Amino acid sequence: MQKRRVSDPIPLVDQLTFSDNRLVAALSGEHDAHLQIIEKAFSVRIDPRGNVLNISGPAAARADAASVLRFLYDRLKAGHPIATDDVRAAAKLSASSEAAADSGFAVKTPKRLISPRTAAQRAYMEALSRADLNFGVGPAGTGKTYLAVAHAVGLYLAGKVERIVLSRPALEAGERIGFLPGDVKEKIDPYLRPLYDALHDMLHADYVERRIASGEIEIAPLAFMRGRTLARAAVILDEAQNATVAQTKMFLTRLGEGAHMALTGDPSQSDLPRGETSGLSDALELLDGVEGVAISRFTAADVIRHPLVGRIIDAYDARDAERRR
Repeated sequence: MQKRRVSDPIPLVDQLTFSDNRLVAALSGEHDAHLQIIEKAFSVRIDPRGNVLNISGPAAARADAASVLRFLYDRLKAGHPIATDDVRAAAKLSASSEAAADSGFAVKTPKRLISPRTAAQRAYMEALSRADLNFGVGPAGTGKTYLAVAHAVGLYLAGKVERIVLSRPALEAGERIGFLPGDVKEKIDPYLRPLYDALHDMLHADYVERRIASGEIEIAPLAFMRGRTLARAAVILDEAQNATVAQTKMFLTRLGEGAHMALTGDPSQSDLPRGETSGLSDALELLDGVEGVAISRFTAADVIRHPLVGRIIDAYDARDAERRR
């Protein structure tokens, strides 16, 4: 081995040593794919040597990369698997103080641990735990509905609410719903499928079906909410940009004692007829600053689907802004 000369720079390397080689393999990912994501995110190099990871690069970048690696290892150690999206999400948070803060807002469900993946998601989960009425607005893929459902499931499992009510405007059906085959439930279920999918991602299918049969979990179109008072319930209106002003007022005034309510949607994607004001946009303007109301906003940077989705949203936003100018 060549002896290092006194004038040679000292390599800038941090060593992380973990106790479980099996977990280190899961942390690294197949063909070190997870390590490559972290390398690209922080412009560092990570060399795995058994249960030791050597991180080289600028000091601040090494510290951030090490923080993410420890965070992900602790997640694995707690029995929660990680996927590529989890690694990308942890890399977005970057700072150890931010990653550590996520544990306070994580929701543990029978099927998975759900924690915020971006700073905006973390602020959203904090708002959900603090305010009785929440708005989550922004582009698709930012987790605004998924996290609201996770929060509702967490409240229900902890006994803080007696039921979960999930709703959506069945706008696309309109007057054409009579031409679809089947009874009313079969006609409207396709519009509510994303809510079923979120529940099934957190709870076992037989458990969900039993709770739906007992009425403790209800998934229904917005029109079914009229005339009701929803007390001691976690209530969510998804795709709220497709509700009219009158429908939104009707839904908001269903809020009963001990209830928690969330409205999610993207004001820029309303399918209402031209000239019809979106109830979501109207409520955001009217209720901003009202005590007990929290508004959380997401951008393309918070998209947690394929990384290309965020770039697609940016391209559309840029074109729309140019047209407005």
